[in-house]
Amino acid sequence: MKLDEIVISKAIIESYKEKLINALDVDVAIVGGGPAGLVCAYYLAKEKFKVALFERKLSIGGGMWGGGIMFNEIVVQEGAKRILDEFGIRTRKYQDNYFLADSIEAASTLCSKAVKAGAKIFNLLSAEDVLVREKRICGLVLNWTAVETAHLHVDPISMRAKFVVDATGHAAEVTRIVERKSGIRLKTKTGKIIGEGSMDADLAEKLTIQNSKEACPGLYICGMCANAVFGGPRMGPIFGGMLLSGKKIAKEIIKKI
Repeated sequence: MKLDEIVISKAIIESYKEKLINALDVDVAIVGGGPAGLVCAYYLAKEKFKVALFERKLSIGGGMWGGGIMFNEIVVQEGAKRILDEFGIRTRKYQDNYFLADSIEAASTLCSKAVKAGAKIFNLLSAEDVLVREKRICGLVLNWTAVETAHLHVDPISMRAKFVVDATGHAAEVTRIVERKSGIRLKTKTGKIIGEGSMDADLAEKLTIQNSKEACPGLYICGMCANAVFGGPRMGPIFGGMLLSGKKIAKEIIKKI
């Protein structure tokens, strides 16, 4: 049978349209497709919650692909190794409490498992604003990353969510929008973003998990975003805290819903 280019195009457009329309009203919207966001999406979708994840870049997986200085190996500690085990990601012991994994296997498996659990992932879409009702974050304003990059004047679309998760890493993009535009006070010491400090892997790993929590009504944060918002050092090329952080936020949102 001959292939018809128009049928191929219609198949893509019709399928994507249906997927996007279905994602405009969800239980949880996650911004950022790094390890914390993917783990969070997986555990929420596994419990049958409706989850949409939006990643501004073409690739999903955040900084995990590059390991440390583009050496595609990652390190996790004992507690986080159990998450990799659950995902079926192979690890190798380096010494006590230090385990290695191939960053390509890890990133691709996290993405695959999240999708197969039921999370809908949209790449090349950026959150340019949030929806606010009665001082609570209740959705996102979305536009194509290409529109943002080209500085085109193209109006966005909106989507609704019971909870929004900022998993945008060091930039804390969603939380910065909330701070700048919403008039909502964050649950930090100052009511504003504290900022990220210089590297201290041991303290940063602990604080990444501790600081992963509700930043304001309707908005949760996880991964490196947590230390950027509540204050804490960066951790460098160790990924355990981000995995544990994503799981923690998923559990907290499950309880709330």
